[in-house]
Amino acid sequence: MKAFKKVFVSVFICISIIFIGSNLLLKNRNTVESGRTYRVEINRIALQIEKDGLKSVDLSDCEYVTHIEELGENFYNSDSDYVICEMNGTLYRFDYDAKNDMGNPKMVLMVNGILAVMSAVVFAILFYIREAILRPFEQLTDVPYELSKGNLTIPVKENKNRFFGKFLWGIDMLRESMEQQKRRELELQKEKKTILLSLSHDIKTPLSAIKLYAKALSKSLYSDTEKQRETAEKINDKADEIEHYVSQIITASREEFLSLEAEEGEFYLVDLVQKIAAYYSEKLAFVKTEFVIGEYQNCLLFGDFDRSVEVLQNLMENAVKYGDGKRIDLLFSYEEEGVLISVRNSGCTLDKSELPHIFESFWRGRNSEKMEGSGLGLYICRQLMRKMGGDVFAEMNEGIIEIITVFRRV
Repeated sequence: MKAFKKVFVSVFICISIIFIGSNLLLKNRNTVESGRTYRVEINRIALQIEKDGLKSVDLSDCEYVTHIEELGENFYNSDSDYVICEMNGTLYRFDYDAKNDMGNPKMVLMVNGILAVMSAVVFAILFYIREAILRPFEQLTDVPYELSKGNLTIPVKENKNRFFGKFLWGIDMLRESMEQQKRRELELQKEKKTILLSLSHDIKTPLSAIKLYAKALSKSLYSDTEKQRETAEKINDKADEIEHYVSQIITASREEFLSLEAEEGEFYLVDLVQKIAAYYSEKLAFVKTEFVIGEYQNCLLFGDFDRSVEVLQNLMENAVKYGDGKRIDLLFSYEEEGVLISVRNSGCTLDKSELPHIFESFWRGRNSEKMEGSGLGLYICRQLMRKMGGDVFAEMNEGIIEIITVFRRV
């Protein structure tokens, strides 16, 4: 707003200079025109006197000349401005009054009126810019900072501003989404903690039994061989029970840690391909990686368009990240009820034994030790594809890996 105030003051100064300069120019012009006008009138009367004499002159029609005096006793006695002219050998004094001559007052009023209207329009536009654009934008300056600190409770006020209405709505939707995600994460952490505490408590019972049986065996409380065998079997059963609980803990720690949602909708295959091609054609050309898009027939697919783009982007990023940078293919094949879209790249260094694990959460192959990542990309892809009624799987052969997504046809 401080910068805008400086602009406002600068505009005000410029308009004031224009006003003053225009009026000074008009005043000087009027003064010159005034001098010319009364002289024209005197010359016209002088010609009339020279032709028809002084008696033929009627001063009632004159605008500037107020009196005509022929050479005589009071010839030089005059309180007004005058001009002396000689006609037919006689001197005449022409008294005139040019004080009230403003040249063209209508022109002065018109120019000032136009300037006033233009000034009003300029100030109105500046006021509109301040109220409709700058003030709403200033209210948003603290929003990103507050969101970055996690202050998600206070909503962003919406209005019908044609410039920022949709933007404000989008910011508030982002805040609500972040707030819901934060709430879901807290609930999920609470559920996980409850599950882990419950399982930990359940483990204590078989563990106590194992310790009791082990202590009895160590002190030779069971002299009978058959009794010792039964005790060993009970220890084994309790160990299996603990193993089952541990498996539950591992499952609880892996599953449903991300809240992924996909809307049920429909979109055309060509729109999806164009979206991917628009970005990666330029990106891969920049790094000199050949990008080949196979032939395909446009059809209507079932799913969430934005989520589908996200899936293919993840696959493309993996191909760029883990491939040899020579070539990436986007290929298509068709089945009765679905379309298979695959991303293929060369230079795969993944071991075949690791292939079944690539869609697990937080799993990373030995070929990714020196690369940044969380091990969630392909896991997210599988979860999203399954929520859209599809699936994703991988194939690998002689250093070429192909990730294949299955989309349902409408």
